[in-house]
Amino acid sequence: MTRAVVFDLDGTLIDSLPDIAAAANALLSDHGLASLPQAQIGSFVGMGERVFLDRLIAATTLDGAQYDTLMAEFITHYKASTGLTTVFPGALEAVKALKADGFKLGICTNKPGGPLATVLDALDLAKWFDVIVAGDTLAVRKPDPAPLHLAFETMGATNGVYVGDSDVDAETAQRAGVPFAFFTEGIRTKPIDQIPHDRTFGEFRDLPGICQEILRPI
Repeated sequence: MTRAVVFDLDGTLIDSLPDIAAAANALLSDHGLASLPQAQIGSFVGMGERVFLDRLIAATTLDGAQYDTLMAEFITHYKASTGLTTVFPGALEAVKALKADGFKLGICTNKPGGPLATVLDALDLAKWFDVIVAGDTLAVRKPDPAPLHLAFETMGATNGVYVGDSDVDAETAQRAGVPFAFFTEGIRTKPIDQIPHDRTFGEFRDLPGICQEILRPI
């Protein structure tokens, strides 16, 4: 039996909001606009770069008629913004523990492939994962379950857990029919009790035990 754990990335494995905010505010600065607070920018995160830019345009006076140009400019800033991003405390240790226990590991994120590759390289994370599904790997994105299904299927997993930090991740897990382990310290915009989950954790040292419990052989 192949057991697998698939992780969301931003707000789950890595604290990338400072760099996401820096990229967004660099775009605003390019167009002579004032910066937005990091917390407000955090509320735009989770559904991929197109929804992010839609929300940024709606919150400012960026010209939506220049959408393609704005997107190209934003992605340039996004790919260059890695210096403020860190791995959450204990996350790498949990990944190593799960790997040592024989779990297959994957990432399923709405982050587009360019910025994803840059940040994984900067943090030297890719080597720990058997599959990485980016936001633009398929034509659809989370909360559509197809990207998560792809991650598990690529690993040949018959049993799995999805680990994430948001209502988008929770919906993805529900639609994919897999248990959801909810990291409560990420980029969430709803109260914990409004996000469906099978388990919660606030410290990564608890995650290996949670996955062992959920995926215990019957």
